[in-house]
This record gives sequence, structure tokens and C-alpha cells, in this order.
Amino acid sequence: MNDYPPELPDEKSLEANYRITADELRSFIERVERLEAEKKDIGEQIKEVMAEAKGRGYDTKVMRKVISLRKREKDDIAEEEAILELYKEALGM
Repeated sequence: MNDYPPELPDEKSLEANYRITADELRSFIERVERLEAEKKDIGEQIKEVMAEAKGRGYDTKVMRKVISLRKREKDDIAEEEAILELYKEALGM
């Protein structure tokens, strides 16, 4: 068994590891920044589509609700609607 303390990495090795880590970190950050820019562009495009639909007389609030519902499972929607009806009945609505 070796009683000596573990050998410390030399300065060049530490610097190389740091440089690799910094480059990798920079790469991740730049990728996220590009995706954020794309997300912003897509958001603006969605606003334009909604404005066009509103100009044609569609209710964009209802459209957003339909889009939200289309993302969900049919069983989940049916369960929520059943509970909503039950609550409305209980309140005399």
C-alpha cells in the first residue's frame, strides 16, 4: 500500500482541463442563446398568425384553448369536462 499523498496534476494539465471545460461551457451557452433567438422568432410568427386570424374574425382566445386541448390526451380532457360539469351543476350554473 502506498503511504504517499496522491500526486497533484501539473499546471499544464490543469490549464488544459480548464480550457476544455470553458470551451464546452461556451458551446452550451451559445447553443442555448441560438435556441432562445429562434424561440423569439417563432413567438413573433405565432403572434402574426393570431393577428391574421383575429383580422378574419376568429376568437383567438378560443383558438388558444383549442390548441391547448389538442396537445392533451382525450381521456384527460373528458375527465376534466366531466368534473367541470359536476361543479357547474353543484353551483346551479
